[in-house]
Amino acid sequence: MDITSTTNEQVFTIDINATLEPTVQANTSLPRLYNIDSGDTNWIITRFGMLESGCVSVKNEVNIMMKNIADIVLGGLTYWAFGFAFSFGQSSLTNPFIAIGDFFVDPSITNPMKGSIYSAFIFQMSFATTATTIVSGAMAERCNFKAYCLFSLLNTVVYCIPAGWVWGDHGFLYKLGAVDIAGSGPVHLIGGSSAFASAIMLGPRFGRYDGGIEPLPLGCPVNAVMGLFVLWWGWLAFNSGSTYGLSGEKWKYAARAAVMTMIASLGGGCFSLAYSMMKHDGRLDVLDIINGILASLVSITAGCFLYVGWEALLIGTVGAALTCFTMPLIDKASQ
Repeated sequence: MDITSTTNEQVFTIDINATLEPTVQANTSLPRLYNIDSGDTNWIITRFGMLESGCVSVKNEVNIMMKNIADIVLGGLTYWAFGFAFSFGQSSLTNPFIAIGDFFVDPSITNPMKGSIYSAFIFQMSFATTATTIVSGAMAERCNFKAYCLFSLLNTVVYCIPAGWVWGDHGFLYKLGAVDIAGSGPVHLIGGSSAFASAIMLGPRFGRYDGGIEPLPLGCPVNAVMGLFVLWWGWLAFNSGSTYGLSGEKWKYAARAAVMTMIASLGGGCFSLAYSMMKHDGRLDVLDIINGILASLVSITAGCFLYVGWEALLIGTVGAALTCFTMPLIDKASQ
């Protein structure tokens, strides 16, 4: 897939597939997902637990952390059992809507692609559990823990099929030319849609609008801000890691992804600071800043290494603006 970007000063072409060289025998058909070598596996992800625990009342901090644990344990189990198979499985039954095959991921010890399969699985599982974790914040303080565990088990289905549309070789969106490098659509759009539906079904937290639409006091603002910092830097690993490593030419795209991600968050952060100060007569609201920066990070994720600096800055600023202006509207509609 060739993607060409033009500016006043330069024209450059990025061939995504050309940077991913096969590492097994030449006569082996190697899916894009498994184009990983031993130098491409040292990437980590982070969770939303600290951020969410700081945004709920003190009595519910442990509950929200346990829900994040459930996301990993139960969501990871179902992704291993059938989620990966529905996104990237290979068999004669695979079609443009859903993949079928490779259930209970466990390649043979003699499989020449076993290392790549394991690496791809653990990285993709991190995306799947993140999509579920997004929803836990929308259900905070008003969902039975057992019911949430059931949701964690089943949400894999909600995530894995659309993920295959975009990232699987079989996916109809991929074949139409859709590009989503690090999951703005499969992770954040799907997770956000599930969160929005959950919030509508459950309604507002008890007493949420008794005093108007102003946010409730945070249980621990320090935890919330620390959660933002962890997510902020973890996002660099997510977006850079979505180049699938550092070998060959991929390190250049990984570095570009990290820089453009950072620039977008700077735009979002500057806008949310200005917005919060104007809204509150010179004072700052922690939630305005957190949500603005997170919105900018989500906005840049789909094309993180395809943009130039000013484009990344604009994208991050627009993402933050949409979030900051939309939040009060949703609160007013929910009263």
